Amino acid sequence: MRALLSFFTVLPVGAASLDDAARAVHLLPLVGLFTGSFGALLVLLAFVLPPPVAAVLALGGVLLAAGFHHADGVLDVGDALMVRGSPSRRRAVLKDIRVGIGGIGALFLVYAPAATALAALAAASPLRAAATLLAAEVAVRSTMLLMLAFGRPAEPDSLSTPFVEALTGSRRTLGIAIAILAPLPFLLPAGIVGVPAALCVFLSASSGLVVSGRAFGGIGGDSVGATGELTRTLLLVGISVTA
Repeated sequence: MRALLSFFTVLPVGAASLDDAARAVHLLPLVGLFTGSFGALLVLLAFVLPPPVAAVLALGGVLLAAGFHHADGVLDVGDALMVRGSPSRRRAVLKDIRVGIGGIGALFLVYAPAATALAALAAASPLRAAATLLAAEVAVRSTMLLMLAFGRPAEPDSLSTPFVEALTGSRRTLGIAIAILAPLPFLLPAGIVGVPAALCVFLSASSGLVVSGRAFGGIGGDSVGATGELTRTLLLVGISVTA
């Protein structure tokens, strides 16, 4: 876990190599417990602060805990999907450090609904909002893990390649099982709506694989991270229906 936390968060756990993180990638959903705990504590501020304020702080908290790595993926993928042309041309845009309108639009479409849904949950019950945010953070990494387990890297030197190569045999089987089961305990407070909400992981992962394959010729770090971020939004919006 230390290697995963070192690679996927900004928590002060010490440095670890990419290979060490890849060997532990089957435990990736558990990283969401650490980023989600930080956000869950912040959303509990809804007991004393206006719920929208607590929700924005909590969403910002989980993004900060992850070092905004996956938010950067949302920016890059948003820009690349606006480009017409071959997958290689879109992959070139993924590597461009400049930010275009597609990236800005993607940020709004992914994070504005998430913040609004979390605010609605916090207004109804801060405790339920905290549990849902924990579930969402675990689900983000579950989606990423499923994409790594079933996807094919777009390029040999893709950041996703070491993780894909590490997910073989029993490690792959265990990883898939963890990805499916890990969000469920935190969705119990949501009641019956928690069951369809859990399907967001499969919906996002399958959609991400299809879009990544068609647009980029396979998966990469940006597309995997961006798809995970979309999962958070879908799950929070789905649960907020009953708030």
